[in-house]
Amino acid sequence: MGHIRTLRVTQRAMERAMLGVSLPDQIRNEEIRRRTKVTDIAQRVAMLRWQWAEHIARRTDGRWGSKVLNWQPRTGTAYVNPQPGGQTTSSESLDPMDTSGPES
Repeated sequence: MGHIRTLRVTQRAMERAMLGVSLPDQIRNEEIRRRTKVTDIAQRVAMLRWQWAEHIARRTDGRWGSKVLNWQPRTGTAYVNPQPGGQTTSSESLDPMDTSGPES
């Protein structure tokens, strides 16, 4: 179950407790929200996320937050340059104690 759904369920339970209403009374969530005049938590979270994104986008100091917002994932496949002879790896390079590097 997602975090937003958990927050919504908890908020509805608290609102029902505030009004003294139980689930078997079958009162719609919209009616409960109208009576309590409480803002929906999912809407509030969405608004706060947008405000944070706007705040980060306005920054010009080069911190990682603005870089993450502008990040574009790589598309396609990675190109592997094979070693001479057509092999991409050699059995000698699999030795964990070998630090000599590739041999030319």
